[in-house]
Amino acid sequence: MKKLRITVEGKTYEVVVETVDDPSTRVARVAPRAVASAPAPVQMAAPSAGKSAPGGTANSIRSQLAGRIVSVDVKEGDAVVAGAQVLVLEAMKMNTPVAAIRDGKVVKIHVAAGDTVEEGQALLDIA
Repeated sequence: MKKLRITVEGKTYEVVVETVDDPSTRVARVAPRAVASAPAPVQMAAPSAGKSAPGGTANSIRSQLAGRIVSVDVKEGDAVVAGAQVLVLEAMKMNTPVAAIRDGKVVKIHVAAGDTVEEGQALLDIA
């Protein structure tokens, strides 16, 4: 185990790091797992009943986070399958891929790259 001090954007953090290759450290070995190079797309659902839902229809993919649209990866008229990435949303300095919630055709896109969105806002419609 090593204790390190890390500074990120002017803030200092103290962390304890366990060295896996250090024979003095007893670590239970587990089978290696695949690590994806990009996060899995998030499937957005309709907001809960108590939240506002600006724009859209029952077929809308809605934002689960307030943030900024980084990219829209489909066009109106495109056919999509459930789980396919349709856009990327940036929230809290992290890019979150957004996936289609069902198979269908993109009917209406409510946002464009650079737009700021609220939680529950309609992003696009799939019919």
